[in-house]
Amino acid sequence: MAYKLSGHRTNTGGTKRNAWKTLLAVILVLGVLVTVAGWILWRGYQADLQPVGGNRTEVIVIEKGESVKNIAQKLKAAKLIRSERAFEYYARIHKLSSFLQAGSYKLSQAQGVPEIVSILTHGKVTTTLVTILPGQRLDQIRQSLIDQGFSESEVDAALEPAQYEAAPVLASKPAGAKLEGYLYPETFQRTATTNAKEIIEQSLAQMQQQLTPAITDGFKRQGLTVYEGITLASIVEQEVANVDERAQAAQVFIKRSQVGMPLGSDPTAFYASIPAGAGRDVTYDSPYNTRLYTGFPPTPIGNVSKSSLEAVANPADTDWLFFVSGDDGITRFSKTLQEHEALAEKYCHKLCGR
Repeated sequence: MAYKLSGHRTNTGGTKRNAWKTLLAVILVLGVLVTVAGWILWRGYQADLQPVGGNRTEVIVIEKGESVKNIAQKLKAAKLIRSERAFEYYARIHKLSSFLQAGSYKLSQAQGVPEIVSILTHGKVTTTLVTILPGQRLDQIRQSLIDQGFSESEVDAALEPAQYEAAPVLASKPAGAKLEGYLYPETFQRTATTNAKEIIEQSLAQMQQQLTPAITDGFKRQGLTVYEGITLASIVEQEVANVDERAQAAQVFIKRSQVGMPLGSDPTAFYASIPAGAGRDVTYDSPYNTRLYTGFPPTPIGNVSKSSLEAVANPADTDWLFFVSGDDGITRFSKTLQEHEALAEKYCHKLCGR
């Protein structure tokens, strides 16, 4: 007996087509979602690159070798960027992470991430100025450096002369002497990482540049050692404000020294009397009082400028033995004590304590 099978044929082709359609639809939807999500993330990223907004500025110190992550944290903590992650991502995708430079930077809330990264990669560090004034004593320079932001212990350590023994400029300095007279007056740039010793080193280097062969040979022509030349220049620096009159004043002191007269410089007496609490006392007894003792004081009485060094190296060619600085700012020279006293009586009242 034969049986006729009545079969039910499955439509597998249609099922597969439907599956593919479903898969494509899912992929399309996912693609749209990913695109939308990416667009949203990109918009958010771009927004996070924009300035925080505001007028506040902050000084940020970047240490040598500091990571991008740490830098981002500092900037975020200072409210200079919107997002740490956006800063890191920007630095990395532009391959600038390894180019961020150490230093002190003054940054503003008005700057966006691209501008901040540009500043950090170009090393546009914030600097302040440290000034050593002409005619300052070593103790005044010390206090000035402290007042300009260096710690007392750091300054004291920086002023110890033993650490600079190899410096050519100090070859003329007697053993055991301080740096008095050797710190050249100048304005130096300071970043957040600059220490007091670096300022002293720069000042000594500037002094070395001033002690040219022309200057030291000039000292020799006057019968002076380099140390004596610096010492006399420190006296001229404080005695005469007008640089055009310093060569004449230098000649007076050199002439007095040659004939065995006391130099008679009031600032030398003050160098010892002021720190001792005696004020500006010309009678104060110390080896620095060149009214009481002949010869040069034991050390320079302050730092010196180029004009004072040049004045001692190339003094005026005159026979003057006296000078007085008048209340009007003019220095008057004379050959005799009688002429000097007459000029002092006429022109020097306030300055001479009359």
